Amino acid sequence: MIIEADDFDEAVRFYRDVLGMPEQPAFATEGDDRVSILHAGIATIELATTTHVRNIDALERASSTPGPTLRIALEVDDTEKTLRSANESGAETLAPPVRTPFQTINARVQGPAGYQVTFFQELEALEERTSREGFTTDDERPR
Repeated sequence: MIIEADDFDEAVRFYRDVLGMPEQPAFATEGDDRVSILHAGIATIELATTTHVRNIDALERASSTPGPTLRIALEVDDTEKTLRSANESGAETLAPPVRTPFQTINARVQGPAGYQVTFFQELEALEERTSREGFTTDDERPR
């Protein structure tokens, strides 16, 4: 994922310095040509319908104003601690920590460059979650 940020320094400060994502060397030319490649752990892409996104918004008690169609979700060890760090750096809380029915603790902030960032802390291993009702793949869902 590439995030084009008008305030590059603020974006680097938030993701690298506040959230602690390690930076690797990256090539750029000179002047305003700047880039920072940060390791965000293992990535997944969550494809969701508008209905599902609005259900998550309601579950997280996020603003009723629809967010961007792309939202960043980062798995963290401690949602509340990460939220405090983000707030101390000036990030606005959009949704306070909430325990979800799918056994995560989620919180959301307004990140730099216009993107919302959800922090989620898994409370169960994948094997535990998938054994409970409601967890399926799209191929397994009745239509």
